Amino acid sequence: MKLINKAFLSLALMGSLLVSSCDSLLQVDPRQSIDADGALNTPDAVNAALNSVYASLRSTRNYGRDLFAVSDALADVGQTTSNSGRLIGENNNQPGSHFSAGFWQNSYGAINEANLILDGLSKVEGASAAQLARWEGEAKFLRALYYFDLVKVYSYMPTALYQPGVIDQGGIPVVLEGVITSGVALSRQTPRSTIDEVYAQIYKDLEDAKRLLGNGRGVQYGSTPAASALLSRVALYKGDWAKVVTESGLALASSVGTVLSGSAYVNGWRAPVNPESMFEVRFALATESIGVNESLQSSYTALLNLTNKNSQGGWGDFIPNARVRGFFGLAALQIGNPATNNNNWDVTRNTDVRGQLYTTGNTVRGAGRQIECTKFMSKSGFAYADNVPVIRKSEMHLNRAEANFQLKNETAALTELNAFKALRGLPAVTLAGQALLDEILLERFKEFAFEGQRFFDLKRYGKGIVKTVPAVNLAFDDFKILPAIPQREVDGNPNLKQNKGY
Repeated sequence: MKLINKAFLSLALMGSLLVSSCDSLLQVDPRQSIDADGALNTPDAVNAALNSVYASLRSTRNYGRDLFAVSDALADVGQTTSNSGRLIGENNNQPGSHFSAGFWQNSYGAINEANLILDGLSKVEGASAAQLARWEGEAKFLRALYYFDLVKVYSYMPTALYQPGVIDQGGIPVVLEGVITSGVALSRQTPRSTIDEVYAQIYKDLEDAKRLLGNGRGVQYGSTPAASALLSRVALYKGDWAKVVTESGLALASSVGTVLSGSAYVNGWRAPVNPESMFEVRFALATESIGVNESLQSSYTALLNLTNKNSQGGWGDFIPNARVRGFFGLAALQIGNPATNNNNWDVTRNTDVRGQLYTTGNTVRGAGRQIECTKFMSKSGFAYADNVPVIRKSEMHLNRAEANFQLKNETAALTELNAFKALRGLPAVTLAGQALLDEILLERFKEFAFEGQRFFDLKRYGKGIVKTVPAVNLAFDDFKILPAIPQREVDGNPNLKQNKGY
């Protein structure tokens, strides 16, 4: 039994398909997965395998919830309600309450599938050159995304490595060949690559994806513009400021995604596919619903829909804190009678259009008619399964503003910031130096609240996490900034160094 268990643990690290085919964390229809014999010699088989890699992004441990909700709970975006008891440990920044083992295992499982696809392309019978290019480009785009999500969670950022008391623990294991048997997985005890090596591999995959893909086949799939947009974010985290400016410009100049303003921006969050999306995770079937307990909709609001606030929905576990409410002038407002009817309540708002994405919830779960974020409200046509925008085109403006500031191009940074502010209904500012950078980062905070970016913005600038409710003052050199690498992976691989403090 111990031998079997050790094989399972090691395979989880390498993403063995023998494990992933029965691992519920993947949430992938077995018909979409690669067969255990690794037969990827027909176009249908490769398409099915790619669908499986995309489908793994829907996992609760990835974009189904954690990369947004856990990230923001760890940061200073909101507070928990105790309605279901979820996200409390993360919001309190307690030891062990962070990204879970399932995120590591699901991500490496998908990476292994992508590796197997890339390994097998030369053996596919009857494929055209265009098909081969698309498969390679999409597999590399997805591999880059999974590796980027892993390294930003488990490692320090290139821009904030050596603060006092902080030891660089390294990056993450990078594996570029697929495994199909337990023997190979057990013998390949891969150490952590350096952080620079991980980012170099992500760059390489995205540059290849840019060359191979073109405008793609829809925003639920990788494309050249989506690869530029993702590379803009990766370069931002790396501190490669000139690259940020270049890739943001390429993404903005593309026909994929639309920068929205005013009411169109708000309406974009009500559409099944957000028009701002350059790449999003698609939930196409009701059977793909995350469910009432852990979906983004249920995590953020107790509402079932915006048509009738008295309809019982999710738990509303994580709501905006006082600072975020202050950004948008949010306060509960009775708009009709009787007061017991939840439809007779809304919120006050200032001129920032993003305030339209918040309202009062309901009392059906004892939630106390709290103010909630409504970015995820059954947009796909069925409950608890919203399409998730991974990269929105508006981000490119903020990326470019920050990069220009770091390049000492403050005039360009200020112009871009004020243009972005105008999109959200805010007046222009006249700022310079640190005050200008602070304002750019503040706009990122407002724009991506409840989209999982704030924690990583704090992390890449080496900033601690300070909250009033709950009372938290977590210094950047505290070990809890990083999660533990799953202990069973460390136990099964003597070359895999655990993060400090665990």
